[in-house]
Amino acid sequence: MRAAIVHYWLLNMRGGERVVEALCRLLPDADLFTLFYDPAKVSPVIRSHNVHASFLQCLRKHYRSLLPLMPMAIESFDLRQYDLVISSESGPAKGVIVPSTTRHICYCHTPMRYLWDLYPAYRNEWTRSRWKRSAMAPIANYLRLWDYSTAARVDEFIANSENVRKRIWKTYRRPSEVIHPPVAVHSFFNKPSEDYYLAVSEFVAYKRLDVAVRVFSRNGRPLRIAGDGPEYKALRRIAAPNIEFCGRVSDEELRELYSRARAFILPGEEDFGITPVEALASGKPVIAFGRGGATETVPVAKPLGGIFFDEYTDDALAGAIEQWDQQEQHVDPAALQHYAAKFSEERFAEKMKPVLFGAPLVAEM
Repeated sequence: MRAAIVHYWLLNMRGGERVVEALCRLLPDADLFTLFYDPAKVSPVIRSHNVHASFLQCLRKHYRSLLPLMPMAIESFDLRQYDLVISSESGPAKGVIVPSTTRHICYCHTPMRYLWDLYPAYRNEWTRSRWKRSAMAPIANYLRLWDYSTAARVDEFIANSENVRKRIWKTYRRPSEVIHPPVAVHSFFNKPSEDYYLAVSEFVAYKRLDVAVRVFSRNGRPLRIAGDGPEYKALRRIAAPNIEFCGRVSDEELRELYSRARAFILPGEEDFGITPVEALASGKPVIAFGRGGATETVPVAKPLGGIFFDEYTDDALAGAIEQWDQQEQHVDPAALQHYAAKFSEERFAEKMKPVLFGAPLVAEM
């Protein structure tokens, strides 16, 4: 069986790329296809495969601006020689064209947020330029029609969470099975907590880091933020001296940050949310927005692993932090680490093998 893995872009090692890495281990001879590729930014496991980048590769520094060209680029891949194609999707990856004899499985991290769930926020709140807002409507309309039509090219959908399973049905009217993404839970460790809170995120608007920065700037508690992205300058402008921007850190540095944090802060809605699972695997509680993937991963009783707040407001997060002060002494780090083991890489492989090598899934909504 010849297999191909299609991923939207390989420019860093975030949650989607960790799924690709796990798929590469399950399919060691698979070829990879991607719109943009930077070998220096991905893992040795991914680099060991034969990676095909699209004709847009020469423009990869501007990849965020090339969305209107991505359908044409993804459809340009020649996949005639493959028996199995797995698309890793939160962009246009599932739009590849495969022969009628090829089985196409889509592992969906989420339908494209900027076209569906978050389109009103992107257009009316997060896009500051007037001309960009004007151009967004016709481009998004075209892309939305294309995205919906490409769902028919997929034989089986796998959702990364119950949250995303509902989105797939709402967006494409397609059933899906839930298989949580792999987390290297056994590589994380617990150390005595120091007096700082931690957030780990890409600096983009929908992550709602601005809420966390404003709240901690006001309450004076130390907050460390690991990550980078286009919102960095805006976040830096509103940050007080007690906010420390760590930038992009190595895996080893990230595990150290988790291990000594007092609690992990998740201010936005996640599709699944690998970072809170990493915090739990480090024996640390999570203070999270109570919607989306966090409600599937963060235990709020037996074991006590955190607390939710239910509004995108500074007061809601501030109140949750103060409320958590009364509960944090009841946290059992070992119990949280044991709980996080259900999201391990081994569990992902165990559930994906029957999908890849067995009979096609029959799923009902």
